[in-house]
Amino acid sequence: MSTQHDTAAARPPDTVSAVVRQWQAVHPDVDTGPMEIIGRINRCAALLQQAEDAPLRHAGLTRPEFDLLGTLRRTGRELTPGDLARETFSSGAAVTKRLKQLQERGLVARRGDTRDRRVSHLSLTEDGRALVDGILPQQLAYEATVLAGLDGGRDTQLSSLLGELLSQLEGRLGGPRA
Repeated sequence: MSTQHDTAAARPPDTVSAVVRQWQAVHPDVDTGPMEIIGRINRCAALLQQAEDAPLRHAGLTRPEFDLLGTLRRTGRELTPGDLARETFSSGAAVTKRLKQLQERGLVARRGDTRDRRVSHLSLTEDGRALVDGILPQQLAYEATVLAGLDGGRDTQLSSLLGELLSQLEGRLGGPRA
């Protein structure tokens, strides 16, 4: 019967393994289990953020810009800048800056609210919709390549475990729930 330790011994060491070993040498009485999980999640996130998202880069988009465009596309309705900030876990200032650039490129349209001039409603232009629809399959294929080493249903297992963790964190930390 395989144990978690057996699985860890079968894979090549990662950066977090070295950090954990160092902490265990300094503090052998401290449980480093949480560090092994959180450290790996953080390291994976950092590496994925550094990785070149080739399809996005070729389209002249950053990941956060694509997230804004994708949010407008997948919701299928006009959103306010505040809605977009909540949906993309971004600050209002960051959303405003990105929206300005996307508007200048003709990908997003802004419509003022008839009742409150301070509010604007955003939607994709035809060019924005075409860009998102064209790049999404390419980006998903790229991401599938990044995850290709996880086979035998382990990708599904990882997705499920991360979903469980995310749900718990959102519940505790007051994050959004769909």
